[in-house]
Amino acid sequence: MAVATTIGSTAVLYSPEMIDLMWEALEACINSLPEPVSATQVHTLAESILNSAARGERDVKVLTRLALVELRIAPRG
Repeated sequence: MAVATTIGSTAVLYSPEMIDLMWEALEACINSLPEPVSATQVHTLAESILNSAARGERDVKVLTRLALVELRIAPRG
C-alpha cells in the first residue's frame, strides 16, 4: 500500500519499498545519536528524510547522512 503526503504544496506518493528505505534511514539516524533522543530530534530527522525522498533520493546511506547533517545545523531552542 502506497502512502501519500504533502511536502510544501506538492503531493508525494511513496511506494511500500520507499517507506521501508525511509524507515531504515530513520532507524539508522536514531541509533547513531546519543541517548536520550528527543521527539523533536526524531521529528526533524523524519522530516528531512521525507523531503530528501520527495526530491528523488533513494540511497539509505545518503538519506541518513543528509538527515543527520540537517539535524546538526538546525536551530536549537
